Amino acid sequence: METTGNPSVFLLTVNGQIEGANFPDYDNLYCKYCYVYGHDWAPTTGLEEGITQITSKSIQSHRLIWNFPLETTFKSTDPSGWPQLVVSVYGPDDFGNDVVRGYGATHIPFTPGQHKRTIPMFVPEPTWRLQKFTGWLLGRRPEYTDPKVVAQGEGREVTRVRSQGFVTVSFQIMTKDMKKMGYDTGPSTPSTV
Repeated sequence: METTGNPSVFLLTVNGQIEGANFPDYDNLYCKYCYVYGHDWAPTTGLEEGITQITSKSIQSHRLIWNFPLETTFKSTDPSGWPQLVVSVYGPDDFGNDVVRGYGATHIPFTPGQHKRTIPMFVPEPTWRLQKFTGWLLGRRPEYTDPKVVAQGEGREVTRVRSQGFVTVSFQIMTKDMKKMGYDTGPSTPSTV
């Protein structure tokens, strides 16, 4: 027997791709991604995290192209804790060690439709010059043990960071039963932020 009453959850479907990046000083980079979301949210299908292939700049363009697919559906009863996409970009340093080249995050767009986001990336900086030198010498630079901290506010105000590069992500967002649960997502026009 099927119930046709009010739904108990709404769905958010995220399709799209991590298109590429612009890191003028670096090449041969790859990207890791994950989602950060509130306690009322749960993924129902798709991948919660992933890693792209390594890509190099072409002779014609200084842009790094991944075109890595995103396909995830979430369910929730409350929009509080709306999912965020966290991206971390890595590549080789002068000694061939994989080091972080940037962290960034963006909220999944709230309205259905096509969206494009350009995510500014940053890296943590050492506090003292001696730390910077020994980090370079030993191939160990400051990085977060959990990249999800990028999507949270706690403790970030004391972290010294440097801006470096951008990652471009395109989204195709679909929702189901949000209006039935009293949430108005309204019509969307393509947006770029």
